Amino acid sequence: MKLSLRVASIPLFALLVSVSLPAQAQAVLTYKGADRQAVLEEGARKEGQVVLYSAAIVNQALRPIATAFMKKYPFIKMSFWRGDTEEINAKLSAETRANNIVADVVEGTGIGELAVESGLTQPYYTPLVEEFPPQYRDPRGQWTSTRVSYFGMAWNTKLVADADVPKSYEDLLDPKWKGKIAWRIGTSSGTPLFITNLRLAWGEEKARAYLEKLAQQKLINFGSGSARTLVDRVIAGEFPIALNIFAHHPLISKAKGAPVGSRLLDPAPSTAGTMVLPKVVQHPHAALLLVDFILSKEGQEILSKAEYFPARPDVAPLDILAPIVPSRAGVPENFVSSENLNKYTESSNAIFQELFR
Repeated sequence: MKLSLRVASIPLFALLVSVSLPAQAQAVLTYKGADRQAVLEEGARKEGQVVLYSAAIVNQALRPIATAFMKKYPFIKMSFWRGDTEEINAKLSAETRANNIVADVVEGTGIGELAVESGLTQPYYTPLVEEFPPQYRDPRGQWTSTRVSYFGMAWNTKLVADADVPKSYEDLLDPKWKGKIAWRIGTSSGTPLFITNLRLAWGEEKARAYLEKLAQQKLINFGSGSARTLVDRVIAGEFPIALNIFAHHPLISKAKGAPVGSRLLDPAPSTAGTMVLPKVVQHPHAALLLVDFILSKEGQEILSKAEYFPARPDVAPLDILAPIVPSRAGVPENFVSSENLNKYTESSNAIFQELFR
């Protein structure tokens, strides 16, 4: 496919007329000129559309983002596809192998480094990255952070008395919890993250010794649904306690009257949802406008209203969710970057297979 850009409007790209789409996309995606916004809007008007793959909830986040984005840029039609991180990575991998990449922007917890290490992405630039904390930035420019997730413990308040609620990882070793604790398997943010968190925070020797003791508790391997599903099972009374769930899910249900509690354990693992651009971007100008919008205060406020934790420090989470922000709860946070999550997942899963299968 050939694409011509008007030299008068974009002098930087004069030499790119008549070159292939991938080369042009790369040039656009890393452009830092003062006229960047004008360049993107002009190009997006010609492209007319943009496609997002995301792990965010459709009704709460994706539809509101699409509505607000298309209101701001009425000349762009935004569509989206929702899947779990593993599903998104598999879909993007298949499209790349078939040389038929549909997605322009890809977002989800753990997707960043997973896609980067698989060679499915390319670098891009957005000035909004400067408004995010250093730990939420990638110096290579391969991903940007969109939202933060904190992981903790959920328990059924009808099955677990207030005085008995575990307050630490050590408390989980109490014999009375044998066979009564469930955790999520089959996803990098489940058992591998739980194990990786302790390895990074405590060191290999201490973490291994603890995990060997935890294995004696005969944990229930839950692999038939999402983290939200596991919390729902706790609420239903199927499991008294669940580990490494998204710590805000129980708070949302508790506010609606459900018999469930949420607690962070020290150290509390956190991860960031990240946003990447595929190896080939069919609508590069519109893609960058969408990236900028999701990272903007307006986009981050939509994520906040959708019951997520915005990565921008100047956008607060909902009041009902604030209690499980580690800095507010007084619990040390152990941020597990996308790079470390990907780096340690295989070896942490091997430990799981050895001790907990």
